[in-house]
Order: sequence, then structure tokens, then C-alpha cells
Amino acid sequence: MSQTPLKMSTSSERYLMTKEIELSISCRDCVRRGTPDCSDCLVTFILGEEPEALNLTEDEAHVVQLFTAEGLVPTLKFHPVVR
Repeated sequence: MSQTPLKMSTSSERYLMTKEIELSISCRDCVRRGTPDCSDCLVTFILGEEPEALNLTEDEAHVVQLFTAEGLVPTLKFHPVVR
């Protein structure tokens, strides 16, 4: 299997992943949970109010990236909690 990187952009950072893994975002680990940014986040848009986590395959992440780039869905606002 090739190691072609896939970039998933956020409002402030870029996350890099390979074809061998899925993108997994836990809302429990986001500093923006429960803030106005949370209600305008890609995860909340897809899963609805009070989401727990979003898991995407490479193909799904690519489609979301295309929709986000065209302004059809909100951007990912995830920002991890520093512990």
C-alpha cells in the first residue's frame, strides 16, 4: 500500500494522515467543545448537537475536504486540549 499523504485542513492547522489510517476526532479532547465554534464545526454539522467523535476513512475525508473547500459544509474547528 502506498503512503500518499492526505491533508485535512482546519481553520488554523493542517493534519496529515496516510492511507493506512482513518481520521478520528474526539470532541471530548477539543478545547472548543460547548463554545460557539463547536456549533459551527464540521463534526457538529455531520453528527448533530453534542457529538462525541467523528471517524472518517480516507475517501470520506477527501469528499469532506472538497465540500469544505467549496464552502458547502463548515470547516473543522477541532483544537486539542493540552494536558
